[in-house]
Amino acid sequence: MTMTRQDTDAIRALQGLEDSSSSVRLQAALAVGTAPDPRFVDKLIERCAIEPEFFVRDMLTWALVRHPVSLTLPRLVREVRSGRAQARSQALHTLSKIGDRQAWPAITRALLSDADNEVARSAWRAAVALVPEGQESPLATALATQLGRGERETQLSLSQALVALGEVIVPVLHAATTADDPGVRAHALATQRLLRDANAGFELAIEEAKRIVALARAPQDGQ
Repeated sequence: MTMTRQDTDAIRALQGLEDSSSSVRLQAALAVGTAPDPRFVDKLIERCAIEPEFFVRDMLTWALVRHPVSLTLPRLVREVRSGRAQARSQALHTLSKIGDRQAWPAITRALLSDADNEVARSAWRAAVALVPEGQESPLATALATQLGRGERETQLSLSQALVALGEVIVPVLHAATTADDPGVRAHALATQRLLRDANAGFELAIEEAKRIVALARAPQDGQ
């Protein structure tokens, strides 16, 4: 059977995705996205799980978005259950970029509280992108359970996800400001400030919130 030029190009692109050079892999992902082909989908998803370079992963996601949702979405939904953290994280990131709400049931509480911070952050962003109308309040409640988690970058991601939900987060943030954990209270206060002023710097907001929490505790600590 004679191979067409399209077949030859496809084979070259698929081989390029596994090249030792990140620039070659980047160009291969670009080529795959430029000329979508159903034969590429499995390899793209497989590569997302192990690709070490951020820019290449981003191009892999772009290439997947260029393919029909009917092909990519079922495979990505399976991938969010992978035992490999990067596979889960990148699949969630790609689902958020595709933006098809059929994927919503795949955004489970387990993913929103995943032990891996990158997976959790991707799940938060995907949840906000895919949440159906009327489900924003339950999502806000689920996200609020993660307040106080991680370092600045993780906390900022959560605050941004919560703020993207809008005014539905007001009650859950208010409740969190009275939590026993001072880290949770500070994170909730910082998120409240971001909700009021989207241009407020998170670093300043969280430091101010910590001072407020510390001052509130001072009389009790001095007794």
